[in-house]
Amino acid sequence: MKQANKKARPRPDERSRFLNVGGRLAVDFVNSVYSPIGPDAALRDWEGLVEFLAEAKVISPERAVDLLAWKHSAPQALPALVEKALRLRVAIRSSLEARIAGTPIGEAMVEPINDVLAITEGHDELVWEDGEWGLKFHAREEAIEWLLAAIARSAAEIIAEGADAPLRRCANPSCGVLFYDTSRNGRRRWCMMNLCGNRNKVAAFARRHARRRR
Repeated sequence: MKQANKKARPRPDERSRFLNVGGRLAVDFVNSVYSPIGPDAALRDWEGLVEFLAEAKVISPERAVDLLAWKHSAPQALPALVEKALRLRVAIRSSLEARIAGTPIGEAMVEPINDVLAITEGHDELVWEDGEWGLKFHAREEAIEWLLAAIARSAAEIIAEGADAPLRRCANPSCGVLFYDTSRNGRRRWCMMNLCGNRNKVAAFARRHARRRR
């Protein structure tokens, strides 16, 4: 049993409050406006931001514990960063939605993304994680705004891909989840097969059954 004075770690992965089905960091961040465990669990505050970054492995679990403690040790710095994060999420979604629709992405739409990119300075580095090499960006300085740098960079990379970026919206009309289609045949339709995909199958079966009964 953990001692009472031990800091609690972020929510475990087996009951994540985020979907994490977007295929790219920026897309998962856009989808953080939804939550599989209910609307109240969507990313909208400091705890949600830290938990998202930890699940996405932008920060380590140890770093997440330290950041969660900032709510008590440095509360004055957090509201502005959370507001910037939420503005960034809106900007990324607007840009990705425009890319999906094939409409122009205006300068005003990407301004919050560029605002975060403007403060970034560092280098890419190959790191060994989960049994394979991956490319990770390391900041030269650890200012609080750096927490958003990886998200902004991910969004910029997708936008820079142009019309060829395999961005999709879930085929369920009532679902707003976006994803970056990395499937083998490039024909992924659903955010999750066991969620919207199965619901579509059940609805289609019900419609066929109703027609047969007429």
